[in-house]
Amino acid sequence: MIDSAMHDQYGQRDATFQAAGGEAGVCQLVNDFYDIMSSNPNYRRIYDWHPDGNSARDKLARFLCGWMGGPRRYQETYGPINIPNAHRHLWVTNLEKDMWLNCMREALARQNYPKVLEVYLVDQLSAPAEMIRRTCETRNARHLPGHLSRTLDKSKKGH
Repeated sequence: MIDSAMHDQYGQRDATFQAAGGEAGVCQLVNDFYDIMSSNPNYRRIYDWHPDGNSARDKLARFLCGWMGGPRRYQETYGPINIPNAHRHLWVTNLEKDMWLNCMREALARQNYPKVLEVYLVDQLSAPAEMIRRTCETRNARHLPGHLSRTLDKSKKGH
């Protein structure tokens, strides 16, 4: 059973960031996340979306620092971010969203975090993951008919 009093402290000021070990802890989480993603064939599809692994690690670590209530490192380096729009060029369905969250669960399990923090983080990360999926779904739904019609036109010309 998860202690709700402990759960309630996360999300307040920098409590989540501190519980995650500060910047060093966040960097370790991100490194484990990408190490798992790169070595587990179940995550290959989403790993291949990150051709420059070091840049992806840096961006995620900087983003998570601020997202957890710590210093806003992402904004300091890259400026403001709109998470769903930053990912809308990808084809994210429930499958890819779940892959990402499962990989994060595995990375969280490698940390020396209280279980309540792991649960809290996955719960909180599920919201932006779902927003990304919906943004991609909307974008892809708008572009799919044109893509299919171009594909069909090319196949008709070949016959």
